[in-house]
Amino acid sequence: MKIKDVEIPNSVFLAPMAGVTDLPFRLLCKEMGCGLVYTEMISAKGLLYENENTRQLLAVDEKEHPVAVQLFGSDARILAEMAKKVEESDVDIIDINMGCPAPKITKNGEGSALMKNPKQIGEIVKAVSSAVKKPVTIKIRKGFDDNTITAIEVAKIAEENGAAAIAVHGRTREQFYSGKADWDIIRQVKEAVSIPVIGNGDVLSPEAAKRLFDETHCDAIMIGRGAQGNPWIFKRVLHYLETGEILEEPSAQEKIDMALRHARMLIDFKGEYIGIREMRKHVSWYTKGLLKAGVLRNKINETQNYEEMERLLKDYLEQL
Repeated sequence: MKIKDVEIPNSVFLAPMAGVTDLPFRLLCKEMGCGLVYTEMISAKGLLYENENTRQLLAVDEKEHPVAVQLFGSDARILAEMAKKVEESDVDIIDINMGCPAPKITKNGEGSALMKNPKQIGEIVKAVSSAVKKPVTIKIRKGFDDNTITAIEVAKIAEENGAAAIAVHGRTREQFYSGKADWDIIRQVKEAVSIPVIGNGDVLSPEAAKRLFDETHCDAIMIGRGAQGNPWIFKRVLHYLETGEILEEPSAQEKIDMALRHARMLIDFKGEYIGIREMRKHVSWYTKGLLKAGVLRNKINETQNYEEMERLLKDYLEQL
């Protein structure tokens, strides 16, 4: 499929997730066949003030193309200026976050707070898409709350103002990640616009991925929490969509091997001190559902270096 002039090898994407979709994790998902990866969300103001941490979030590897960078903010002028700056880097698509439910984001009128103001979304999309040549996309929610279901209106306004594609998460901001994603709103958005629509929410298995396509006729799907500790989901979803066959879940050995490889990549990228601390949550996801994983997780959360983590994980495997 294509988003504007960017060729994407398949229609199964990795959702942008703060604290998760950094460079090492994106590379692992890409190896498993993911069609399009997104960076963690990056503050447009952070870029404006040249925040060091923000620059690291922009790091892209040639092996991960196509890659989308996700910006967040509410000031159309700053977003447009920073999109121009980002366009000079090695990214293929510029996405604007209009779905993050975190209070520290919404209290500034950013993320999913924008869903309360479709007119402002139009101004942002117009400013950014006029400022850059690369495709500009947005990621939205169903609405802010049950009284503010604006996804269809927002989608139409975004398309009119130059958006090249729209990702829709089927929950309101008020729901955060609770309850069930409303896939019907994705279908309605798909019917309302002619640009590609990417469905998002509750894709936790190959079967769910197929149902989302079948029920909404969306052009692509985006997997978020279903990929945490589970980069294999891309390979398994693609295989199921192509053949109707369900591949086996990875074994405990494969999960531990992948977790350790992920840890080494993270340490190479961020140094051992930060890498190990950030890896703790990933190990908890990789080992979810395994026997006595709770005890292991408690120990992993105390680890200070790679050797400790490796020893704990290998000892755990031997005891299974």
